[in-house]
Amino acid sequence: MFFQRTLKNTIRCTGIGLHSGSKVYMSLRPAAENTGIVFHRTDLDGALIPANVKNISDTRLCSTIANEDGDRISTVEHLMAAFAGLGVDNAYVDLDGPEVPIMDGSAAPFVFLIQCAGVVDQKLPKKWIRIKKKVTVKDGDKEATFEPLDHFKISFLIDFQHPLISQQGVEMDVSETTFIKDVSRARTFGFLKDMEMLRSNGLAKGGSLDNAIVIGDFRILNEGGLRYDQEFVRHKIIDAIGDLYLLGHPVLGHFTGIRSGHALNNALLQSLMAQEEAWEFVEGTPDSAMEASKASSFKSTYQPALAIPA
Repeated sequence: MFFQRTLKNTIRCTGIGLHSGSKVYMSLRPAAENTGIVFHRTDLDGALIPANVKNISDTRLCSTIANEDGDRISTVEHLMAAFAGLGVDNAYVDLDGPEVPIMDGSAAPFVFLIQCAGVVDQKLPKKWIRIKKKVTVKDGDKEATFEPLDHFKISFLIDFQHPLISQQGVEMDVSETTFIKDVSRARTFGFLKDMEMLRSNGLAKGGSLDNAIVIGDFRILNEGGLRYDQEFVRHKIIDAIGDLYLLGHPVLGHFTGIRSGHALNNALLQSLMAQEEAWEFVEGTPDSAMEASKASSFKSTYQPALAIPA
């Protein structure tokens, strides 16, 4: 039986917002069954912002959620990915500002915080969203798809016209083990030539070599280089896992992203929710999901059927 999970203890940290550049204090707290992940703006008279697909308000370079009063939290995807990767269903996230701290640009610091707080089973069964039929959204040469599968699997393909990235592909059965080992430390990335433009538009004010991979014309500017082979597409996996967890529940299905980003990931969620026949809630014991978790796999390679379209 799979039960809902929450944190065992409260844990706190501080960091810098990637886009705001402002210092922010954050606490992760336990929450009761069926609460979901709820963000709490302590600087706005305790405004609550549930991490839910209905609350997605902006997808420019990050995922932003907002409540009916317009209270916002941005850059939620890496923390949401850590909650998803470690199977946390219910938690409160207290923040004294409008953005989750970027930390080192990956999900690993959030994994560490959650592991330090501890994770405990609760009394009610876990709820899943099971994909029943194929759903696809496209935007030019970008594509995102859900397909039925008895466990959670992600395939992601990127294609950048840059010699240090080019085409990269990853396929993985998502489990706590594969998430922590194979993708959690992959950092967000950006191009040096774009930094001035981003900052003139009020974005990436807190970006630095400490929290992002910065790519020059011919080399990686970070002193330590890359953490993984194909770190760029692995980070896209983190973003996708975090974005998909805004459904409010873990997924039983296969997600494929081709050049996809936050905007298209969100479009897929909206399309899925609009098609009631394409999904259903299941709870308790998806036996196949347990077996897939035990035999989880990761492939940092192309499969012929997953080749990036020209």
